[in-house]
Amino acid sequence: MTIPGKFDIPCTPQERGVLHHVALAAAELGVPAYVIGGFVRDKLLGRKTKDMDIVCVGDGIALAHKVAEKLGGNIPVHFFKTYGTAQLKWEDMEMEFVGARRESYREDSRNPAVEAGSLEDDQLRRDFTINAMAISLNPADYGNLVDPFQGRQDLADKIIRTPLNPVKTFSDDPLRMMRAIRFAAQLAFTIDPVVFAGIQENAHRIRIITQERITDELNKIMLTVKPSIGLDLLYKAGLLKLIFPAMTDLVGVETQDGKGHKDNFYHTLQVIDNISLHTRDLWLRWAALLHDIGKPATKRFEEGHGWTFHGHDAVGGKMVPRIFAKLKLPQNEKMRFVKKLVELHLRPISLTKENITDSAIRRLIFDTGEDIDALMTLCEADITSKNKQKVKRYLENFELVRERLKEVEENDRIRNWQPPVTGEMIMETFGLRPCRQVGDLKNAIREAILDGIIPNTYEAAYAFMLETASAMNLKPLQQP
Repeated sequence: MTIPGKFDIPCTPQERGVLHHVALAAAELGVPAYVIGGFVRDKLLGRKTKDMDIVCVGDGIALAHKVAEKLGGNIPVHFFKTYGTAQLKWEDMEMEFVGARRESYREDSRNPAVEAGSLEDDQLRRDFTINAMAISLNPADYGNLVDPFQGRQDLADKIIRTPLNPVKTFSDDPLRMMRAIRFAAQLAFTIDPVVFAGIQENAHRIRIITQERITDELNKIMLTVKPSIGLDLLYKAGLLKLIFPAMTDLVGVETQDGKGHKDNFYHTLQVIDNISLHTRDLWLRWAALLHDIGKPATKRFEEGHGWTFHGHDAVGGKMVPRIFAKLKLPQNEKMRFVKKLVELHLRPISLTKENITDSAIRRLIFDTGEDIDALMTLCEADITSKNKQKVKRYLENFELVRERLKEVEENDRIRNWQPPVTGEMIMETFGLRPCRQVGDLKNAIREAILDGIIPNTYEAAYAFMLETASAMNLKPLQQP
């Protein structure tokens, strides 16, 4: 039974104005209307939101046009007649309108068969109780909360529950399983044990969901304050092994001759939490998630030494493009950024040792370019020891590396390095067409600068080019 409760929803003046116009438009059309879902949830939680969902018992598209008319300014309405939905944007608010409906699903699809229904039908089809709350925009009970599933109490209790039996909820639309975990991670809520059991039972159904939608939810989990919460829930629910099996390959500890290694899955979760304290950059977080992805393929036990993961940085780097392709993540500079950081994440650690040469520092700056700061942030996040003194020592060492990087960069200007003598200059000087000799000379100049044999100047590079070319029996067209 629905028991409305009058309350003052904490809206901004702009939001109150919009809701007033929606109420007037609905009254003129003679259709009951309600603001529903995430807007109500977020307002009760005190969270900012720019999205507003309106449901009416009638024609949602007609209501959207009437609201646009009242708001003025020739606001365009984008509508989808097949689904009976419409969208409009007013100032910084995104509004969606839909007629109340009931839904039924086929076994092989998350796209429901839809027919007109009541408000109760519409609330019953919602994914979670905290998203099923509605507020009346009708004159008789304007402002009343319609909360048939005690969503407000679930907000107070910080729990995720479903209006229907969770097995049916998740079987109907398996993406809701990832949404449940995402909301738990975003809001720091607990998933009701019965609901979580429903996710575990229906995990296999995730296969009918498109990769794009799965990855969208995964990225939202990655951008939460503490991504480990959602990632661990995905693992425990049985979803992670289906959507991202390479991650679950990291799980577990193997012991031989009394020697074990750390659980690389939970180490990785700690690393992504560590880095999330310092950045909201999604791709830097992905680099943290994938930094040890090559360890399962490189794990070996060496007698007298223990477990090793030699070359996991290079192997992991090669895995990144395949993982991005499978997850439908971008195959552009973002993927290349993640690949670079995975490949280089061990390099700064080697620079914490004594007697590291300027040449080693130059090469790291050259190989990393503008991403050196991101790499250092990743390396510092990779320190997950429970020994506080050890962590303190590592962080102090990394700070010394940062100072060395700054000193060498100021002296040698290696970051985003451009060769002082280009291939075109070499060809013009020696009358060459593009050939291996041109590449050899370019490489020799680069290596000489990185090794500190010559300074990073045109004069020094040109003189070194002439000297090296002479040894290759190349003579300039004109004597300098």
